[in-house]
This record gives sequence, structure tokens and C-alpha cells, in this order.
Amino acid sequence: MLALALLACGLAACASYDGTVQHGYVMDQQALSQITVGQSAEQVLALLGTPSTTSTVGGSAWYYISQKTIRRVAFMKPDIVGQRVFAVYFDKSNNVTRTANYGLKDGKVFDFESNTTPTTGRNVDFLNNLVQNLLRF
Repeated sequence: MLALALLACGLAACASYDGTVQHGYVMDQQALSQITVGQSAEQVLALLGTPSTTSTVGGSAWYYISQKTIRRVAFMKPDIVGQRVFAVYFDKSNNVTRTANYGLKDGKVFDFESNTTPTTGRNVDFLNNLVQNLLRF
């Protein structure tokens, strides 16, 4: 009887699993619609809050990044079902010049910090290296 009760509790927990998770900035449409060309950076900061990231090269821009994932099974890798990047571009005097609203279809999903550095050349494995060293003698 106890085993049946534990099994029922386990199945109930699995049935109520909702794998939808919102990551990053929560987009508020009303606040986004209040951003207009000519506003100062301080006004944007008061309306939207701190950006997720800012540009460091080629001008000044703030990016508010939001991503929605769903995990259909608890132990599987989640799938990205929604992604939005709201960009606010500024001129030299820190006034808004334009805004952009990018979605999942506007670009490919990438990892901002993958901890890998791409290199040129070929990838040499252990066996290839061993054979090349033996041929040198």
C-alpha cells in the first residue's frame, strides 16, 4: 500500500511539471512603447531599468535580452521557444537615435560566453601526432 502511495505521488509530481522558464529581462510592452527618439539615457534607464548588456565597440547601445525555454521532460535539454532583444541606440550626447526589437527569427541562437576561442589550422589528435613524430626519425 505504501509503495502504491509513493508511486502515485511520484506520478502526480511528473504530471504537474511545467518546463517553461523565462530567462533574462521581462519585457513590459507599455514601458517599451514609451521609449522615443530624443530621450536621454537617464529617461530610458528610469523606464526600462538596467540593460542586460551594452555595446562596447562602434557606438553606444543598450540591449535588453529575454529568452523563453521549455523542457518537455525534466532531464532533457530545454528548447528555446522565444527570444527577444530590445536594442536602444544612442548618439554622442546620449540621446536615443533609434530602437530595434529583434526576435528569434532575426538571428541564430549563440552562447555569449562559451569559454572557447576559435583557432585557425587543423585539429591534430594524439594518433596523428604520434605517426608524424615517428616519420621524422
